Amino acid sequence: MRESIDLRTLASRESEQTEWKENVADIDDVVATLSAFANDLQNLGGGYVVCGAQEVTDEHGFPKLVLTGLTAARLKEVEGKTLHRCRDLVSPPITPLVEELPGEQPDRRILVFIQPATGQAHTFRRGKEGGKHFVRVSRSTIEARNGVLLNLLVRKGALEPWDRRPCKAATENDLDLLALREALQRMGVFSSERGLDPYLSDTAQLSPFVPSLFTREPLTGALRPRNFALLLFGRETQRFIPGAFSIFSMYPGPDRSDAHSERHEVAGNLLEQARRLGQLLDVQSHVVIDKESHTTPNVMKYPTRALYEAMGNALAHRDYEDHEPTRITVFSDRIEVLSPGSLPLGVAPSDFREGRASPKWRNQTLAWFFTRLQIAQAEGQGIRTILRVMREEGCPRPQFEVDDSRVLCVLPAHPRHSILQDLRSAEQALALGQLERAQAQIDSILARDPLNYRAIQLFAEVHQGLRAPSVVADFVSAHLSALGGVPAPVLVQLAEALVSGGRPSDNDRALSRQLLTFASRGRLEERELRKILVAMLRAREEESALTLIEQQLQQNPDWSRNPSLLQLRGDALLGLAKHCSMTGKNRELPPRTRQRAWQQFHAYLDRSEHDLKQAHALSVDAQLTGQIDKNMAFLARLRKDNQPPRSGKR
Repeated sequence: MRESIDLRTLASRESEQTEWKENVADIDDVVATLSAFANDLQNLGGGYVVCGAQEVTDEHGFPKLVLTGLTAARLKEVEGKTLHRCRDLVSPPITPLVEELPGEQPDRRILVFIQPATGQAHTFRRGKEGGKHFVRVSRSTIEARNGVLLNLLVRKGALEPWDRRPCKAATENDLDLLALREALQRMGVFSSERGLDPYLSDTAQLSPFVPSLFTREPLTGALRPRNFALLLFGRETQRFIPGAFSIFSMYPGPDRSDAHSERHEVAGNLLEQARRLGQLLDVQSHVVIDKESHTTPNVMKYPTRALYEAMGNALAHRDYEDHEPTRITVFSDRIEVLSPGSLPLGVAPSDFREGRASPKWRNQTLAWFFTRLQIAQAEGQGIRTILRVMREEGCPRPQFEVDDSRVLCVLPAHPRHSILQDLRSAEQALALGQLERAQAQIDSILARDPLNYRAIQLFAEVHQGLRAPSVVADFVSAHLSALGGVPAPVLVQLAEALVSGGRPSDNDRALSRQLLTFASRGRLEERELRKILVAMLRAREEESALTLIEQQLQQNPDWSRNPSLLQLRGDALLGLAKHCSMTGKNRELPPRTRQRAWQQFHAYLDRSEHDLKQAHALSVDAQLTGQIDKNMAFLARLRKDNQPPRSGKR
């Protein structure tokens, strides 16, 4: 049983769902609004038309309902004419529910029409006009035209989405079969036995979310490629879809006022465009990337991932019925990516800017292919990824501008990218052996940005070459609390610089241990773990190295068969065995202490021998195998030169 309508509750709902009609001056207005609720463009489920009531504001400015009501005769007239026109003038017909509610006067009633959303697109013939589609936009009922009408028809299934429609002027010969085969190979679905023939039909689908590449005309039986097939694999895509090209422009300054600029008109199918645009964007990213380490975000002008996501989103989600090109424009301090067409229906601009919008595709087929080909993210994560990556890389927050004709993504450059020239100059001086010049330039960078990761690495390298661990120690002491958040490779290089001198001080060793402790925190990549272990072993911190590798092997059991890590653990055990032999030979110590040292000596040697033999069996690297052989030879000498009785008596 349906509950009675509460008008006070109804007044608090979104205005898209309720229309208030005090006097019902025009019944056609009621019918047009009911057909708009049935069309349900905003996917709200339908709506209510309340006759005999109006929404006003009280003396305090708050909404207030005035329940004027309708007389019995007027109520009967409005109800009859409305239902009659819904049946005869709306196509397909609609049958709204009707409910009467009491008014403020006993001789008057409120008439409420309740129209649920339907699965069809309805037209209403108003007066002598032809049938028109009406939709609800905010508080108004309007005629659906142009893009709004297309969205409505697509939503209701009366018209296929543009990307799935056949291109009636194209044939099978207009597809580049080599491009199609390459894409299928990249997705891992191509079979040389089957070839391409199954896909050159109107039946084969790559996914439930993607229709066949072709559709067959009902009358002639001719195969026609769908629009998405021409976009992705067309020989001359722009001949059939004029707006399907991109313009990549570069200006040396912050605006378009410069006398000189560079412009690339990028045509071809979308996969070719994505490849070429990616190459052009790589220049903007790789110019400022640290080629020796991927953990120095503060020296990247733009994170590559953000650039690729912005480019992929623009190509996959733009409106290809618009003849304007996709535009990527590079300025000295930002990159702008412009995608023609407004946001897809149902995506709120505020949610879009924050990366909270639920996945909605204008071109679902393109989004599917771009995801499988790793050109863009899936499930509406592209904007969220751009926001996250830019934040993690230390770049300013991206800006998104949205209107009825385009979506503009603005990626600001990293604020520290002006330091890059000094970094390049310092790297060049270091490569030429001009350590003093490199030192002056690095000191200048660190004065402006004390935690510039690449500058710290160069600082450690320069002072390691100058044999000046005291300068490194002063820097580490001054910034020790902040260095805990620095990437592991940078900390390792600083730690090595501290102990690289002939006789490092106790303070230098203590600072080195602290840096290596910072570097060993959390879950490490295998490459990072090896660097830290090597640094610990060079600093004669075998016990710390053994503890670290045991912890990491517990967290990553699959590393237990890594020959490089097994070799390093064997090396650490050898170092500990050597320390035990020195303790066992010290006749100034109590006999029981010496006895325990010899017992531990044999235990360490046995464990080391086991690890080294296993590493040797697993290794396929000649250099690593040679190092293992040297360790095995050292182990044999250590065992031969230290032959105390197993009981520990000596």
